[in-house]
Amino acid sequence: MYKFMKRMTISSVVRSMCYGFAALLLTTSCANDDVAQDEKQKKDNILAGTTVFTGTSLPELTTRTAILNHTKGADASVNWSSTDKIWVKDDGGNWHQSGAVTFPFATNKMKGVFALSGTYTGATHDILYTNKTVSGAQQQVEIKAEQTQSTPNNFDHAGESGDFGIATGNKAGSNYKFTLNHKAAYLCFIPRSSNPYVNRSKLIKVEIMSDDNIAGTYNIAADGTLTLVSGGTKTITVTTGSGFAINNSADDMSKNATYAVIAPGTHTFRIRYWLRNTTDNPDGTIDGTVSKIVTLNCTAGSIQDITANLAPHDYDGDHYYMWDARNQYWEGYSSSQPKLSTLPANNNYAQGSGDANHRWYHEGSGAFQATQSCVTLPNVNEMTWYAVKGDPRWDADELWTTMGHLYKGGMWFKKKANINGFNANTAVDGSDWRTINTNHIWSASNTLPSAVDVGNYFYLPALGFYRSGQLDNIGARGYYWSSSANPLHSNYAYNLDFSNGNVCVLYGYRYHGYNAGVFE
Repeated sequence: MYKFMKRMTISSVVRSMCYGFAALLLTTSCANDDVAQDEKQKKDNILAGTTVFTGTSLPELTTRTAILNHTKGADASVNWSSTDKIWVKDDGGNWHQSGAVTFPFATNKMKGVFALSGTYTGATHDILYTNKTVSGAQQQVEIKAEQTQSTPNNFDHAGESGDFGIATGNKAGSNYKFTLNHKAAYLCFIPRSSNPYVNRSKLIKVEIMSDDNIAGTYNIAADGTLTLVSGGTKTITVTTGSGFAINNSADDMSKNATYAVIAPGTHTFRIRYWLRNTTDNPDGTIDGTVSKIVTLNCTAGSIQDITANLAPHDYDGDHYYMWDARNQYWEGYSSSQPKLSTLPANNNYAQGSGDANHRWYHEGSGAFQATQSCVTLPNVNEMTWYAVKGDPRWDADELWTTMGHLYKGGMWFKKKANINGFNANTAVDGSDWRTINTNHIWSASNTLPSAVDVGNYFYLPALGFYRSGQLDNIGARGYYWSSSANPLHSNYAYNLDFSNGNVCVLYGYRYHGYNAGVFE
């Protein structure tokens, strides 16, 4: 009669990274056999006609096991889950699945026992731990694109999410023993925040977006390396049940530690922490993301802690201007500035060139360029290059704040240095829009820039605009002045305007309060 036993210890070393990310390095710990307990287990729990295997695991994560007491930078223990099973190849080369694990010690689930039918007389037998049925010559594992974790700091979904391991059972007297080598990779997300908007939110899922495949169905080679065969995807989403609290200003795994199984490899990730906030958006509940970019070498059998300080970017309400006015739209009247689109118009905006706070737009006719608040902005020709060759990409989900409220929605554009042919003297069509009266609308993508390429882009939020003292279209459209007056109409100036699916370069009323934004 034979039995399997496993004991696992994870040791970790933390390495800081630019976004607060860290890596875990693992070391090995093996358990001693308890001979008396072995004999008791044989008598009490093993069915007649079955073979029992006893094993020790290397200290990586294992299929359908739960991590206990895992703390960043310190040791963690790993238990078998009560539904764990293994596959073993018998004398005839046929794979058999064990019954569910049993435990020699009810209070110590680091050790497990597996019983199998079949004939096992060889010096060695192949062993596999996987979430796929094993049949034929090729073994597989499915690393799931959709993973679910019900409570913080609990990795009992590892097995069904795609954890797996390989081993060789070695005959030792009347027993088989083996060491299980775990070949998936694992992430542990530990977000924190001092931002009040985040503190009032729940972490409802973590979306892991890579520039290469990290999930799907894989063939398992004899040495445990993986080859993707079907269902490849570059995104894994871990849903967190009803949501985890994120009101911790320091790392606190008990609050929100979230785990994922992924395919090993060096990956560049966009990690999108999805938050649900029910109090800070004027229209009610808002679901959106705070994103981080990181490149990690995810080695087989290793778990990496990823810490992140979450804080949506805040945009002030002081950069709305009538076109090229000397001062911003609410200069001298900030206390009466409507900061919600649901508020009525306030009449304390400039209503003529005699405005005492110098908020009236730059008057003049013909083709000329700004000299005051809009002087540093791109001219209309440059705006067309951003709109057409800047690969505009709408981001419907990234959260940001302004004037005391939480919003989402904005556009990514390539930076000037990354736009081939960028020319301030001619528009993309070869003409000089500074001297003609024209406009155009182009389509925009809804696909985010890749994690590898995002550094070549900059982001503009959909901050809306002020029209006759009332805020409008915030979160839905962005309106950004250029430095160019319209040459034909003395009350118009050129601007860039975008929303979900399109981007425009056109002329707007100079008395509108558009944003004097920062273009890169």
